[in-house]
Amino acid sequence: MSHFTIILLYFTSFLTLMNPMGIMPVFLTMTSQLSKKERRKTALKAIITATLVLILFAFAGKYLFDFFGISVAGLKVVGGVLFFVMGYDMLNARLSPMKLSAKDAEKYVNDIAITPLGIPMIAGPGAITNAIVLMGESQTMVNKGLLILSIVLVSIVLMITLFGAVGITKFLGDIGNKIMMKLMGLIVMVIAVEFFFAGISPYIKAILG
Repeated sequence: MSHFTIILLYFTSFLTLMNPMGIMPVFLTMTSQLSKKERRKTALKAIITATLVLILFAFAGKYLFDFFGISVAGLKVVGGVLFFVMGYDMLNARLSPMKLSAKDAEKYVNDIAITPLGIPMIAGPGAITNAIVLMGESQTMVNKGLLILSIVLVSIVLMITLFGAVGITKFLGDIGNKIMMKLMGLIVMVIAVEFFFAGISPYIKAILG
């Protein structure tokens, strides 16, 4: 395959798994009470966190998993639990406090940017597994470089998407944001259940088998 075909394949797979359009509504509801500057700071920090995590796992994921005895299934179970808690809070409109002081806003940004936005929303089990598998299949340094480039390119697309979504919060208003938060909370909880059972299935099969 040509280098263009390879990077297109890598880029498409990460874009599908990281799903910028799917993350955008969750990001908007979680940051609806923050200022424009704080929302952009949150988005940037979350994307940088996710990008670094994906690059780290691309190079060392297999060794880390083997060393700690971690499986992708276990990662999915943890991701499912985190998603469910976050979705439950969103469903009850408890995710964002109505008013945040400057100090609380800074802490809130740091809290949500790393988890759950950076991990496991952006750098989720699927994207991490994809990074490990594709790096394992990349036999040349050029292909490895193209893999890292594709992760960076998808991160840029994600950043543009989240930065562009900032104006939507103001357009929706308080009531619109609450409705969207509850709706997305329900969706996130469904995703959490799918993640959890996809992760726990291998354990159940191992016990029964």
